[in-house]
This record gives sequence, C-alpha cells and structure tokens, in this order.
Amino acid sequence: MILVTLGTQDKSFHRLLESIEKQIEQGLIQDKVIVQAGYTKFESKHMEIFDYIDRDEFAKLLLEADYIITHGGVGTIMTALKSGKRVIGAARLAQFGEHHNDHQTQILESFDEQGNLIYAKDLEHLDEYIKRSNTFKPKTLVSNTDSFIKLIEDFMEKN
Repeated sequence: MILVTLGTQDKSFHRLLESIEKQIEQGLIQDKVIVQAGYTKFESKHMEIFDYIDRDEFAKLLLEADYIITHGGVGTIMTALKSGKRVIGAARLAQFGEHHNDHQTQILESFDEQGNLIYAKDLEHLDEYIKRSNTFKPKTLVSNTDSFIKLIEDFMEKN
C-alpha cells in the first residue's frame, strides 16, 4: 500500500495527484493508494481519497505503507522517516498557486542531499522516482535534539 499525504495547507496540490493517477493508469503503480488530500479536491477511480485521516488511523496507515508520497511538509517527512519509511517528496510550488513561496524545494533538497528521501523535482518524471524508490535505502535520520538542548542549557547557565 502507498500512503499519499498532502498535509493541511489550504491550497490544492492537484498536480501531484494527477501525476500519481497517471502512473496508476500506466500500470507502474499497482498497489492500493490511500490519499489524505486536505483541501485538494480530486476524483479518482483508482485511489481512496480522504480529506483528513484522524491521527490514530494515520499512524496505522503509515506503518502499513510500503512507502510514502508527500508534499514538502517537515512534520510528515519527519514522522515517516522516524518510522523507517521510504519517502518520495514533491514540493508545492508558488508558480502553480500551491503555496505562497517555494520553501518546500529547499526542505526537500536538504533531505535528498542527506540521503533521507527521494525528491521528485519534476512530476512529469514521477515514474523514475517511483522506480528508484524500489531499491532506495534511506539513511537514518540523525536528530539534532540533544545538541539543541545542550545549547539551551548552556545559555541558561550563563544567564
């Protein structure tokens, strides 16, 4: 099963779902596809689409998923990576009215450069990213929490 999550941004990400639908129709994706679409309204004969999925059900689906296709939201990416999932990330882009700016490209480029996920830079070639995901082994996410806590503790001790 593939879990697709578009977060809760109040703008549509129709472009990503169109690309996934195309891959299903061409036979590249044969798995069941479940979508948490948020504000994106999309009709599909092939995907199960929900506006929102409650937290417990989402956690269950995340664990069951073979891989995740998501927008460039840090929360979703971190949750998926901490669960050891392969992630394909696609940025919402301002030029398509999907976001106010293109900060998701920077987020996804950073995770991609670190080997944590596959950044689907061009949705016209989603098939290539999906094929790559079959053998992709994400690097373990290294948390910087301990360093950040130490920095705060040191600051508090000095003041």
